[in-house]
Amino acid sequence: MWIYEKKLQFPINIKKTDPKAAQIIISQYGGPDGEMGASMRYLSQRYSMPDNKVAGLLTDIGTEELAHLEMIATMVHQLTRNLTPEQIKNSSFAPYYVDHTVGVWPQAAGGIPFNACEFQVKGDPICDLTEDMAAEQKARVVYDNLLRLIDDPDIVAPLRFLREREIVHFQRFGEALNMTQEKMDCKNIYAFNPAFDD
Repeated sequence: MWIYEKKLQFPINIKKTDPKAAQIIISQYGGPDGEMGASMRYLSQRYSMPDNKVAGLLTDIGTEELAHLEMIATMVHQLTRNLTPEQIKNSSFAPYYVDHTVGVWPQAAGGIPFNACEFQVKGDPICDLTEDMAAEQKARVVYDNLLRLIDDPDIVAPLRFLREREIVHFQRFGEALNMTQEKMDCKNIYAFNPAFDD
């Protein structure tokens, strides 16, 4: 189904370790609005989309989110590789280190582990596409927040790229929502709740 190109969607070459930056960036790996939840959301929702174009869009964006997950993991890895014991002790990264050393593990910046409850699949195209638009906006806000807190240009450049992709995905989901709504009428807008159509 997929062809994996062994290169990142955007080059990442972080020169300085920074456990504080790693601790907040990891939220886009396994946090409530992160790339793991996004990829699982879209790749799961595609099955209940009545329109093949919309299902294809969910597959494409879900696949791209996997690429973004890889970018975030690369950033966390580069920010934590070669950390000294002093750097770990003098940062808020120490509790993470105790459990995971410097392995990349899905959690939010606050330490809450990834959970499938981070994303939603309802099986209703209008509901799911509206959820997707909101998810992209929430992810964009997280990138905005990260960009406010980080000034290393090696980190900022890929974060800006990822933020831009959230905006593009939001627009594509808006188009998909319009396309889906245009194909519906008052008799099928609540296809799974026909009692509401009376």
